[in-house]
Amino acid sequence: MNLKEHLRQLEESHTNLENRRSKEKLDEILADDFFEIGSSGSMFTKKECLETGVVLTEMTLYNYEIHPLTKDVVLATYFIKDTTRSRNTLRSSIWKLIDGRWQLYFHQGTITNQEPDELKK
Repeated sequence: MNLKEHLRQLEESHTNLENRRSKEKLDEILADDFFEIGSSGSMFTKKECLETGVVLTEMTLYNYEIHPLTKDVVLATYFIKDTTRSRNTLRSSIWKLIDGRWQLYFHQGTITNQEPDELKK
């Protein structure tokens, strides 16, 4: 499996409702120094995500691209259709290779009125 497909699978696991309900899964996916700028404009840390939980919505990912920054750090960009909240967001994530596995280091979501260029998953 190539790096783009591997990171996309990790990204999709992060948006999966079952994984979002599991503190253990979130703890595994999120780097210890993870932080997020949410679509609300609020900032969150890993500790806050584990203690208060994350938003539980049905999301579908489109137009996934990666932009390697170093051999151990990758910027991912993509589009989400959130059917629970009837809204679309542009997303960016930074994945870091930590102790031999990829973990989510940073994430941001920005609400948009745009639609994905191509409806591909």
